[in-house]
Amino acid sequence: MAKDSTLFDLTSLLDHKDDPVAIKRTLCGLNNENLNFLEKEFEVTIQNDSLGFMMLGETGKLYHLRGVLESLIPLARKGDISLEDVKSELDHIDMKKAATIATRKSTLTARTFMQSAFIDSMAKNDLIFGVGPAGTGKTYLAVAYAAMMLEKGEVKRIILSRPAVEAGENLGFLPGDMKEKVDPYLRPLYDALYEMLSPEKTEQLIEKGIIEIAPLAFLRGRTLKDAAIILDEAQNTTTAQMKMILTRIGEHSKMIVTGDPTQIDLPPRVKSGLKDALDTLRRIEGMAVIKFGNRDVIRHKLVSQIVQAYDMAQALKKYD
Repeated sequence: MAKDSTLFDLTSLLDHKDDPVAIKRTLCGLNNENLNFLEKEFEVTIQNDSLGFMMLGETGKLYHLRGVLESLIPLARKGDISLEDVKSELDHIDMKKAATIATRKSTLTARTFMQSAFIDSMAKNDLIFGVGPAGTGKTYLAVAYAAMMLEKGEVKRIILSRPAVEAGENLGFLPGDMKEKVDPYLRPLYDALYEMLSPEKTEQLIEKGIIEIAPLAFLRGRTLKDAAIILDEAQNTTTAQMKMILTRIGEHSKMIVTGDPTQIDLPPRVKSGLKDALDTLRRIEGMAVIKFGNRDVIRHKLVSQIVQAYDMAQALKKYD
């Protein structure tokens, strides 16, 4: 996974009455226990710097960590910060400084820092990967952002695609026209479009070809210009399919790729195109990777517990 570095400039966030040395020492905690905990929690490296902290890790996690450290500064002004203070702040910070996606019909507010990082990344990059477990909102946010771009005139069309693994992408035997064949595989994308644009508006745009429902295999050989392109369930692409779709990006287009690398339905010994792309493209400029985690699951509270239980079971299998 690509690693980024960022400087958390503590001095720029303090008042002239603050003692930077004391604030920094308080943030670190007794024997650096606060920083050690945050390093493990976010899977990052935190190093001392004359201005604050130099941090190395994944973009989305650095974004989240920066928010946590900023939120702890008011506590540091009052006195010592315990490890329990840090954990408590971590549980509440996700609701602060949330990014939004707005259309004429609806406004969507990020509910976690990773969601905010994802929205910000979609604004700044032409190729964005959002990866993580079910219930984190990655697909919903991608479709909502595409709808906003369409309304603002930033793109002329939206192209939705998803590998139809269950049908082996051999859709010819299914009844109905192309839209009817692929609708079952794209229903989560429709749900987001309906909420951001309304069902009536969505269907009108589909009829006009402004919103296009395109099975992954049918995008081969095309150049997709002036478009917001969404590839969902990307973990079920092969390496060849992923390379094909990524090379379809045309001028004035943005591609958003979402998927869960732990939920691969490909045949045995077939490598996931999503995993391959994350390894192969990690040094490409203009690309961002946002990695969601269990903390970002925002469905029913049971979903988060279910995800954690399966993760634990999977980890235990390694030691059987």
